[in-house]
Amino acid sequence: MRTAQLPRQCRGSTEPGQVALTRFLVVLTDVRAQDCGRDERASPERRRQVVGASSRVAAERIAGAFMALGMVRAGRQRVKLIAIGRRRSRR
Repeated sequence: MRTAQLPRQCRGSTEPGQVALTRFLVVLTDVRAQDCGRDERASPERRRQVVGASSRVAAERIAGAFMALGMVRAGRQRVKLIAIGRRRSRR
């Protein structure tokens, strides 16, 4: 299995040849018994596992592995893929 190399990071620079990369969190949560009007900001679901990823491909691969778990397939847990802060990087 090969791993992709990300471009080197350039800190604090905003030159025109840069691309903004987004980091991702993959979160495995418990599903609440009563799921009416779900508001994650007011009362978030209990987190079981949180994994960070530096690329969307890596995050989707981790989420796919979580989705293969029995508790997720049975509907008792949920997998969430969340894009968090942007960072700048050279091409």
